[in-house]
Amino acid sequence: MLITSINNALSELSEMLKQLSKDDYSSPCYGLSNATIGEHTRHIIEMFQCLNNQYESGIVNYDLRKRDSLIQTDPEFAAKSIQEIVLNLDKENKNLYLQQLVDGEELLIESNYNRELLYNLEHCIHHQALIKVPLLQSDFIKVNVNFGVARSTIEYRNQCAQ
Repeated sequence: MLITSINNALSELSEMLKQLSKDDYSSPCYGLSNATIGEHTRHIIEMFQCLNNQYESGIVNYDLRKRDSLIQTDPEFAAKSIQEIVLNLDKENKNLYLQQLVDGEELLIESNYNRELLYNLEHCIHHQALIKVPLLQSDFIKVNVNFGVARSTIEYRNQCAQ
């Protein structure tokens, strides 16, 4: 179920990317504090890549992202990166450590693969919600009504509609 939800969120992101020109994707957006849709998309992608690339070592450090400028400037390359993520999601749940430097202190926190997948899903949805702000101002980009909406909110809305 978790993998399915992640696939759905990433599929929505890929569908959105198909509608954007390189200029739309990489131009600063006032509603995003002059960040670009590409920068937010890169951030989503690289968090999943960190989890995948560091899975074998058992220590995940999201601060070690590549910050690949091609992901944030080329929507086609970003879509290919998303496809790669989807192909590598289904791994055995195992214990992991989350490593992070916070205010000069290095933290090493116990976690597991499924917990980190859930974190990445929620993180993805959060950034999709931000990306949705400038997209809704466009007359030619179609955005799925559930793009950037938490799965629990979608379920709640479905229950209320009945």
